[in-house]
Amino acid sequence: MARCSEEVRVADWLASGVVPLTGRADGPPLVPPGHAATTARELAGRIAEATGGRVRVDGPALLGERAAFTGHTRNGRSSPGGAARLLPTADGWAAASCARPDDPLLYGALIEREIDGDPWSAVAGWLAEHTGEELAERAELLGLPAAPIRPTPPAALLTELSTALPTWPPRDVRGLRVVDFSALWAGPLCAQLLGLAGAEIVKVETADRPDGARRGHPGFYRLLHGGHRAVAVDPSTADGRSALAALVRSADIVIEASRPRALRGFGIDAEAEVARGATWISITAAGRASNRVGFGDDVAAAAGLVATDDDGGPLFVGDAIADPLTGLTAAACALTSPSTGVLWDVPMAGVIAATLDGTPSRPAPAGAAPPRHRPLGPPAPDHGADPLVALGIGHPC
Repeated sequence: MARCSEEVRVADWLASGVVPLTGRADGPPLVPPGHAATTARELAGRIAEATGGRVRVDGPALLGERAAFTGHTRNGRSSPGGAARLLPTADGWAAASCARPDDPLLYGALIEREIDGDPWSAVAGWLAEHTGEELAERAELLGLPAAPIRPTPPAALLTELSTALPTWPPRDVRGLRVVDFSALWAGPLCAQLLGLAGAEIVKVETADRPDGARRGHPGFYRLLHGGHRAVAVDPSTADGRSALAALVRSADIVIEASRPRALRGFGIDAEAEVARGATWISITAAGRASNRVGFGDDVAAAAGLVATDDDGGPLFVGDAIADPLTGLTAAACALTSPSTGVLWDVPMAGVIAATLDGTPSRPAPAGAAPPRHRPLGPPAPDHGADPLVALGIGHPC
């Protein structure tokens, strides 16, 4: 995306709802570094153009949309939602999340001691004595959402999108089937935007592990999933794996946010589906070649999207901002795809890195917009609400 003027950059941040979420709880709000809000506005414009104006969203406002439901606000080196921290290492800073039930156990494995209760004190002590590189290596092996804050290669796909629309005709997704294996925010936002454009959205969850976002704010979950279909399968069984394969074969577009090896374990081959003509949207923390895992808060911060104040240390920018920006990017990819099949590798860290241009954070002037959300649509489906036979897939498993 094109580099913008300072006036435009600041105006887009002030309109986004992110500024009140950035800074210390007892300090003033800050305008973040970089131009992520401007990129969000440009992506929303590309989506509107690709859909003939049927899908018009306020791109910058999507970046702060979840906080409009939850009421979360800025909290310095703790993320607005409270699940992530910015902590010093022996040679810099790191971003880490502890959002999943198994994460305290994994952090215990990281620091090689049992953690009883809140993990942050013990983790902070370990990090202070180890380098960011040590953290990166061990976190990737353990599947921990933690990484050092360091420069990240920008995702080239944002530049690709800038040149794709003039050469590729917009993809009309009306009536197409989107099979969505993703969870939480980035992938579901992509699916929701495609649903607004007229696609049929089929959310796929495992029988015993529903999307963790179902435990979050019900209004936010409804916003992203309202009017979609939902199936639950058991990939540990032969019937379940057969159902997964049939769902993928029925899809025009697949959205997933898993490491490639996980899907291969279920017998799903992205490259083979692309070869038959499907559009495959692969959302990962750091690209399909990486085994790193991460969530919106830790990925954005580790990629370098952090604010600073007088003490020079990093502060979180917004609420899991890598998620909505990646969701917008993924939707723009799906809507500018050729009809012959394509695999879009959408690394959240690279999407964030592409918005960093050396501009610093700064105190916000008066008038920053608060977080806000779009009107709610139809109810979201219950877990496994739709039988597979209703989708033309074999029999329920």
